[in-house]
Amino acid sequence: MFTQINIVPRWVIFSLDLTCGSVAMIFAYMLKFNLNLTSVDIYQLSDNLLLLLLINSIVFLCTKSYSGIIRYTSAQDSIRILSSVLISTGAYFIINLIAISFLKKPLIPNTVLVIAGLFSFVFLITYRVFIKYFFMYIKNLKLDKKKVIIYGAGEAGMATKRTFDHDDKVNKNIVAFVDDDQRKVGKAIDGVSIMDARNLGHLIAKHAIDEIIFASYTIPAEKRDAIVDLCLEHDIKVLNIPPANAWTNGKLQPGQIQGLNIEDLLNRKPIRIDIEGIGKMLHKKRILITGAAGSIGSEIVRQLSKFDVGLIILCDQSETALHELYLELDENDRTKNYQSFVGDVRDEQRMDKLFNMYRPDYVYHAAAYKHVPLMEDNPAEAIKANVLGTKTVADKAVKYGVQKFVMISTDKAVNPTNIMGASKRIAEIYVQSLNNSLGQRDFLFSNGLSYINRLEKRPVTKFITTRFGNVLGSNGSVIPRFKQQIEKGGPVTVTHPDITRYFMTIPEACRLVLEAGCMGNGGEIFVFDMGKSVRIFDLAKKMIKLAGLEPNVDIKIEFSGLRPGEKLYEELLNDNENTMPTHHDKIMIGRVREYVFDEVASNIAELIKSAKQDDDMQVVTNMKKMVPEFKSMNSIFEELDHLINK
Repeated sequence: MFTQINIVPRWVIFSLDLTCGSVAMIFAYMLKFNLNLTSVDIYQLSDNLLLLLLINSIVFLCTKSYSGIIRYTSAQDSIRILSSVLISTGAYFIINLIAISFLKKPLIPNTVLVIAGLFSFVFLITYRVFIKYFFMYIKNLKLDKKKVIIYGAGEAGMATKRTFDHDDKVNKNIVAFVDDDQRKVGKAIDGVSIMDARNLGHLIAKHAIDEIIFASYTIPAEKRDAIVDLCLEHDIKVLNIPPANAWTNGKLQPGQIQGLNIEDLLNRKPIRIDIEGIGKMLHKKRILITGAAGSIGSEIVRQLSKFDVGLIILCDQSETALHELYLELDENDRTKNYQSFVGDVRDEQRMDKLFNMYRPDYVYHAAAYKHVPLMEDNPAEAIKANVLGTKTVADKAVKYGVQKFVMISTDKAVNPTNIMGASKRIAEIYVQSLNNSLGQRDFLFSNGLSYINRLEKRPVTKFITTRFGNVLGSNGSVIPRFKQQIEKGGPVTVTHPDITRYFMTIPEACRLVLEAGCMGNGGEIFVFDMGKSVRIFDLAKKMIKLAGLEPNVDIKIEFSGLRPGEKLYEELLNDNENTMPTHHDKIMIGRVREYVFDEVASNIAELIKSAKQDDDMQVVTNMKKMVPEFKSMNSIFEELDHLINK
């Protein structure tokens, strides 16, 4: 009943505030004369009350102390009320001084004035707090309230609780705060006790908790995962608050407190990169990103925008995605110089125009076809995009004196079992062998069309390759797919019960790409520490549980079988490779087999020729000859392995 009461009109609050001031004045007079009413000059009191009403009316109107919603009274309202009382009391003091100057006596004794000010503040605050807690009490009488624990008793935890207190539609009862800081344990926030996080399991059982809200940004990943597992075992919903910089106008809104994402659980410790070193390298430089509108390319652009670069060139063949990225960048940071360029990396003439027009100092090559099943059905297109496209951009980088060329590769290039992975491995081979050939005095492009003398007089391009696994949230990755299937009510399809994958967040991967590009001297294949591999079946079950559902009860999990070219386990190095450490504990240098550039250029020319003829069998045959460890799996091209091995 009480929760349906409309917000009281402001004139009512204004009237109550004036009444509190008047009552405070009367109390002050009574205390002045030791509660002896016969000693009070009624006429003087009446005059002072009228003057007080006039002064308070003016002050309250100016400070708008009456404008807050009483049931949501906060510390800011208290400060506004205190300011109003101090201003009105100060105004009365000034009037008293004027009265003493002209009438030789004050209108009101200063002791009465001070006491009245104190009482006024107490009355104004007291009735507001009483109303606030009255509504909170009525709200807590609901029988269907969810019992909630807030993990974290810091500023974010307090903001979370008060967000719920200020929203009548939120039906939650905060049972306790829990915190790892032993200095906070045993204390309370707004009457809610702070408990030891080590006793979380006991609290869950004792109070039959329905939800736990993570309101701390410093919980170690391992501990958070253990808490989530505990919650999922007891059918407890896990919620999370966004970072403080994402709050609406600096305030946390109920709608921002949402269910925990699987990405939050797969996140690892924050990766530190050499911001200063990268900043120096990129200072006022022109930087080209191919595939700029894709998942990786667009995040590289966002990361680069944090540095003082000269020009960022966004190259992609997808007009709509590129336009949306450009609008996003323009809205977020108008101080940076961005330039969109619609073009296909396979188009040599278009790429020549791009390099000739903008003369980039650095190139981050992220343009590629990456979907395994699609490339298994379209080998020629995989070669055109991933090999010809890389070759075209790499050749232009050398021709126009690019300082560094950073290629984005994949763990699927290691012992490839599919067309996509093998095409990326061939691109790696070309880039690395090209880098090693640039020490020669002269350089002959493999297409035989361009000959550059005295190459050593122009900046010699350093080619660097970065190799990592799956990135969370990228276009077409497994996690967005599972989310869509869960939202539709299932089933969730997993290819094999034992299949595993490495995962890394997009920002994390891109930070490492920038770091590797900074430390690379040319010819390296940098391998990123991907952490522990994740069993996809376990991932699917956890995502279903995080959605508040039961696997194989509410949402079925079905096994669809390995797709063409798909393997159970991904690798970052093949059996004949090992790594060397770098100064960054998350980045290693893969020691891979090196190739002679002339042979590579010749083989790739044949490969591209067969791709342009759309001869898929010949394309794959040439690929297997170039990459002997390429063994097809669950694919029609498995027969080629037998023929080549004969």
